Amino acid sequence: MRLAIASDHAAIEMKSALVAWLEESGHEVADLGPMTADSVDYPDFGYKLAEAVASGAAERGIALCGSGIGISIAVNRNPACRCALVSESLSARLSREHNDANVIAMGARLIGIEIAKDCITGFLNTEFGGDRHQRRVDKLSAPTTEGVA
Repeated sequence: MRLAIASDHAAIEMKSALVAWLEESGHEVADLGPMTADSVDYPDFGYKLAEAVASGAAERGIALCGSGIGISIAVNRNPACRCALVSESLSARLSREHNDANVIAMGARLIGIEIAKDCITGFLNTEFGGDRHQRRVDKLSAPTTEGVA
């Protein structure tokens, strides 16, 4: 699978370890930075990741920062992205099955590398459930309260 990954300085070590693991697993990985531990702003890298997924350059994305919160907010600014903040594998799988998430975010200061790998495995190996979930996912791209009582 073609993947894009980005982080901020707080998650640079986790990102590097995940890139190596994903490539060893046979994935094509675009590391969108940063490449050093110098302080950076997570929105810059979240926007870069979102553009890679929205343009089709990557099929799915992995966003990392200290908590995962800031970078997930940045990615979700792009209407083509559905980024789910996860901290365990069940949420990662459900983000795909129910929400058709195309990006997951994780906090390097909150979870370890093995949990991150479990989350990514669930995210990559779970298909979107469709059916009743499709109607809801469609509404994520066209927000409205019309018809809501």
